[in-house]
Amino acid sequence: MSMMTYSHLENKDLVIGIYLNLQKAFDTFNHTILLWKLNNYGIREVMHSWFKSYLSNRMQYVFVNSCNSTKLLVFCGVPQGSVLRPLLILLYINDIYNSVLKEKIKLFADDTNLFIAAKSVSELEVKANLHLSNINKWLGANRLHITIDKICCSLFSPTKSNVPRVGIKISTGNTEIKCVDNCQYL
Repeated sequence: MSMMTYSHLENKDLVIGIYLNLQKAFDTFNHTILLWKLNNYGIREVMHSWFKSYLSNRMQYVFVNSCNSTKLLVFCGVPQGSVLRPLLILLYINDIYNSVLKEKIKLFADDTNLFIAAKSVSELEVKANLHLSNINKWLGANRLHITIDKICCSLFSPTKSNVPRVGIKISTGNTEIKCVDNCQYL
């Protein structure tokens, strides 16, 4: 886990970092939604047509033991190995910020990290659960999902003695999020 400086997140007593991974984000983002977002970002006319052409009428098939499956149209995701793949996923998820106004959120490809500051554990729980609910609504509207077994959180405080010894209770959907002392933070 990379170290986080306390001053980075305002002068509050406690901070929780919630680490989310989007499930198969590169393969599941919806072309129609992406094209709508590109238009909203100001990518219009010729450039928009170029992206639409790039995403449209793509076919995929499986090749095993010298046999090909039937070709099928692809309606979501971007081809593996494409130089546009990381850019398009970031453009697709960039507006997740709107679901957690006034909080720190960091995006890196399919990893999303939310940092919430509060004066008490109870305030932290309320804010974290509210923001996770909003993120879940955003994910549903954008046809994305969290990888449940990869989600975790960590508590930070200005001093080690201020870190609560009692677990904080936050959840996404019906799944309680485990608090850990360390985790991979990209």
